[in-house]
Amino acid sequence: MPRQTINDLLAFRAVARERSFTRAAAIMGVSPSALSHALRSLEERLGVRLLTRTTRSVAPTQAGERLLATIGPHFDGIEAGIAALTALRDKPAGTIRITAGEHAAEAILWPVLGELLPRYPDIHVEVSVDAGLTDIVAGRFDAGIRLGEQVAKDMIAMPIGPEMRMACVGAPAYFARAPRPRVPQDLAAHACINLRFATSGGLYAWEFEKDGRALNVRVEGPLTFNSSRMCRRAALDGYGLAFLPEDQVAADFAEGRLVRVLEDWTPPFPGYHLYYPSRRQHSPAFALLLEALRRAHDPLQ
Repeated sequence: MPRQTINDLLAFRAVARERSFTRAAAIMGVSPSALSHALRSLEERLGVRLLTRTTRSVAPTQAGERLLATIGPHFDGIEAGIAALTALRDKPAGTIRITAGEHAAEAILWPVLGELLPRYPDIHVEVSVDAGLTDIVAGRFDAGIRLGEQVAKDMIAMPIGPEMRMACVGAPAYFARAPRPRVPQDLAAHACINLRFATSGGLYAWEFEKDGRALNVRVEGPLTFNSSRMCRRAALDGYGLAFLPEDQVAADFAEGRLVRVLEDWTPPFPGYHLYYPSRRQHSPAFALLLEALRRAHDPLQ
């Protein structure tokens, strides 16, 4: 097969997966115009249209989907084989792509990276902070970090964090003008700070449980963010109640900046898990990160 055809097929794979010439060009290190030219050349040689282009989107045609399904696994296998060769190097190297929620990235992943990366300068880690349930296979991530209950059954999942609890909190200034809720249903009368999932666009329903009874509450209030850190900031400034991971606001309890309510309705639940496809061939760099996360969670292992 001519080398140019291989390059054009790689270009097609990148555009078809990213659904964007701009993002695909950035990944491949070429200009969007060069990528567009390569795709037109490939379509002319094959005699079929591979992509449907509009001013706002790019998507594979039926022929494009069929070609992607055929060539994708072969190129993926080549890339995995090349990555595995880093085992022959003195130092692990390569790029690891991980998707994680904001809290997991900050509380669980970052402390481990802070220990690992200075010792292995040839490892590059790309972290995509995303509150949605990202498809790590389609997104070509090496792994994801989510709560254990959110991990798909066909993935290998490894606990990397302790049990968690949520906390319903408000500032003393807020409770100076509003009564403290006694049961979750009381939240209907309160100003609550909503969290919107960036990917799905839906609002997070506050999850409570007591004596085996689970209760999800849709709250309303003056503010909605797609960042838990901003929810905390708004709660500290007295704009309403927020529902946040306990460890994120523990210092605020201790120093009196926030007051916790409905504590008996927020039992512990399984914490964060690292997950990845069962068929994945681990690169030495990924295996190193896996072991570092495992030891950080359980030093006695």
